[in-house]
Amino acid sequence: MAVYRVKVATGTDLMSGTLDSISLTLVGTGGESHKQLLDHFGRDFATGAVDEYTISCAQDLGELILIRLDKEPYSFFPKNPWYCNYVQISTPNACTYHFPCYQWMDGYETLELREGRGKTVADDCLPILLNHRREELRAKQDFYHWRVFVPGLPNYVSIPSYHPPVRRHNPNRPEWNGYVPGFPILIDIKATKFLNSNLRYSFIKTASFFFRLGPMALGMKLRGLVDRKRSWRRLKDIRKIFPANKTVVSEYVAAHWQEDSFFGYQYLNGINPGLICRCTQLPDKFPVTDAMVASSLGDDTCLQAELEKGNIYLADYKILDNIPAIELNGQQQYHCAPLCLLYWTPNKELLPIAIQLSQTPGPDSPIFLPSDSEWDWLTAKTWVRYAEFYCHEAIAHLLETHLVAEAFCLATLRQLPMCHPIYKLLIPHTRFTIQINSIGRALLLNKGGLSERGMSLGLAGFAEVMCRALAAMRYECLYLPDDFRRRGVEGLDNYYYRQDSLRVWAALERYVSEIVCYYYRSDAAVEGDPELQAWVREIFTECFLGRETSGVPTCLRTVPELIRYLTIVIYTCSAKHAAVNTGQLEFTSWMPNFPSSMRNPPLQAKGLATAQTFLDTLPDVKTTCITLLVLWTLSREPDDKRPLGHFPDIHFVEETPRRSMQTLRRCLDQISHDIRQRNQNLPLAYTYLDPTLIENSISI
Repeated sequence: MAVYRVKVATGTDLMSGTLDSISLTLVGTGGESHKQLLDHFGRDFATGAVDEYTISCAQDLGELILIRLDKEPYSFFPKNPWYCNYVQISTPNACTYHFPCYQWMDGYETLELREGRGKTVADDCLPILLNHRREELRAKQDFYHWRVFVPGLPNYVSIPSYHPPVRRHNPNRPEWNGYVPGFPILIDIKATKFLNSNLRYSFIKTASFFFRLGPMALGMKLRGLVDRKRSWRRLKDIRKIFPANKTVVSEYVAAHWQEDSFFGYQYLNGINPGLICRCTQLPDKFPVTDAMVASSLGDDTCLQAELEKGNIYLADYKILDNIPAIELNGQQQYHCAPLCLLYWTPNKELLPIAIQLSQTPGPDSPIFLPSDSEWDWLTAKTWVRYAEFYCHEAIAHLLETHLVAEAFCLATLRQLPMCHPIYKLLIPHTRFTIQINSIGRALLLNKGGLSERGMSLGLAGFAEVMCRALAAMRYECLYLPDDFRRRGVEGLDNYYYRQDSLRVWAALERYVSEIVCYYYRSDAAVEGDPELQAWVREIFTECFLGRETSGVPTCLRTVPELIRYLTIVIYTCSAKHAAVNTGQLEFTSWMPNFPSSMRNPPLQAKGLATAQTFLDTLPDVKTTCITLLVLWTLSREPDDKRPLGHFPDIHFVEETPRRSMQTLRRCLDQISHDIRQRNQNLPLAYTYLDPTLIENSISI
């Protein structure tokens, strides 16, 4: 008689426990056990519980390779879901086997789990395990499907689990879609409620998200802000939007937004710090002369000399050119694609020295200078900040993190079985990404969403910006060190984003390298892994739309190539998103610093701007409130956070990868300590890449 001791861990989130009956079958190389009901006197499988049982077998089962969990009805109780963390089994010969689960069992079903060691297909030789891999992938590919979101954008997950609700009482009553007339925003309930349980927010995170959103929206409605379609009377009235949600940074932005030094600072350490490039030769479309910028550069130098020294930088918003604007609240909106020239001064400040509000020079497109009138110069800078809104929200934030990460996530679910080491490496970095993207599409890119109710470009224009950006995206730009070199910004001091991001990148790259080298001992092992290659091909096809010009690989042939690729994936899903998302509200709550629409055309002559024309150009009160409410919602991290490097779910069971995880945490802790020490001496702390504030995944 062989006796096996079993531990079954139920999830700790509220509602994780079940009253259904759970049975277990053990499968080993020497046979399988009978199906045994796991039952004690009293409650089993309560939330957070680790229940212990014994299973007796007539003979030793040999090496355990699989288990089967069966979830069946219990007495008269209704069906309810169960979240299983793991099953741990101790054998008669004192071996311990760990079977990771970390998924929901919603209905009455059977779930087969493999023993927890990471295995590529080449590591499996038993037919039962090879068949299990194939069946797992087939089932996931049948369930998760790609769907075209907008032609020209990365494809996204179809929602197979959505079925229109059965109306019991009044079949003629129209279905509520989550929109209350007169309220600021719409949430498409279908986009979130009917996601598969394994893709949805936890109960705590869901409650936190929606309970914060509701009162804020209600408060704006009760104060009448969302019904005012007129200009702001005074700039200081904008502070009334978030009277109780101030931070040190948001107050600093409101106090310093007009200053040239802070305007330049935001290119380095704001929420879109990856745009500017060193300028070694002025483009013909931006005919700035020495005379124009002489007062900005000083007497001892000239424009050509500073170009040669590498002290001139360019922010070119050509990707926004020739996109029509729409009407908002009955008023035509306006749009432009500016150019901004910046100077890195001897005092180590990045200052704007020339702005042109179109891509075509001419009499109707003057070049604005710091020496112009106060309101001319401020209006020109605000048009640049308006362009920043689209380059940040559409490109740096939504496309380059959210949509790309969702494609990484879906390809991982469809092409890598749970036992695959790359699945184990990546799955913590996909947590809740599909849920938040479903919410994001409902809030931003939906009929009645922010793009239709708060942006000059509307839904079609916003999508066009993203399509252009994806068409221009190159693989080398996704590799962070190469991107800094390509943009020529290695020499900029006080570029805290660059300093912090490179340190986090290096820590992640080392961690990935250790994991990859443990499981792939040669280049041939990488090239010969069909599941890995299918994953890479699917990302190329569904995310980058099969564009060879992108330089994104269709296959990986060497260990270094795989390390590079996986570091890009993990960095994109964690630190890159934190850099562009965490500070959204702080830099945007003072709306003139980040307007989403403009109600007057770009200035075509100097000397025309006044304080009143400036207010009449900014978004009206209603548009401001809608925009800031959505940005507030999508930047406020709900509860149930998992900081970068913290992996409470035990997917890796081998000692070597677990040591690598501990090393990563120690390295990130040191980075966090150094960042906090540095920030003590800064007038404005840069915290967005402090590892303790970076989430493992894109979950907001």
